[in-house]
Amino acid sequence: MKIEKIISNKGNLLSGPFLIKPDLIIDKRGIFFESWNKRLFDDAINQRVDFVQENESISFIGILRGLHFQLNPTAQGKLIRATNGEIFDVMVDLRKNSSTFLDWFGTVLNEENNFQLWVPPGFAHGFLTLSEKARVCYKVTNYWSRKDERSLIWNENKIGIKWPLNKINETIPKLSKKDMDAKNIDYLIRNGEVF
Repeated sequence: MKIEKIISNKGNLLSGPFLIKPDLIIDKRGIFFESWNKRLFDDAINQRVDFVQENESISFIGILRGLHFQLNPTAQGKLIRATNGEIFDVMVDLRKNSSTFLDWFGTVLNEENNFQLWVPPGFAHGFLTLSEKARVCYKVTNYWSRKDERSLIWNENKIGIKWPLNKINETIPKLSKKDMDAKNIDYLIRNGEVF
């Protein structure tokens, strides 16, 4: 298992997030890999992480979920993996005192590469479904809190995420009402809803 540091869209090292790439053992029977190792993970991020809940979502092509986060005191770290299908997974740094505030990172997670993305507290997270159907597993470090949950609008101009909409032959993804009503970054900053 390789745990790699992440470079943002602006070429900056993001402090906290990691991309996890498994060592695949491939033979005539199929494929085996270690998908999770607490000791290696905790050592790599230099802190102890305890996951309290695991969620799964199934989404169809063109669905965009996000960009979601929870404020303190229930901020969540998330370990994301696509167990079936393919997604473009994104995180945005919302730590206002960070040198990478509003930088973003995006990568493809799918059942072929078996990559996982560690999204620490202080980041918004979302994904676009690229395959006909995708199953996504999220391990989280805190329980869901309705009062602390927030959403950043997916197409925020000041962030400029390059969503691969050409891969789904659409100009606008399919969104839930909650994600259509998500706030822009100016609103979130003005209301103290960043980290």
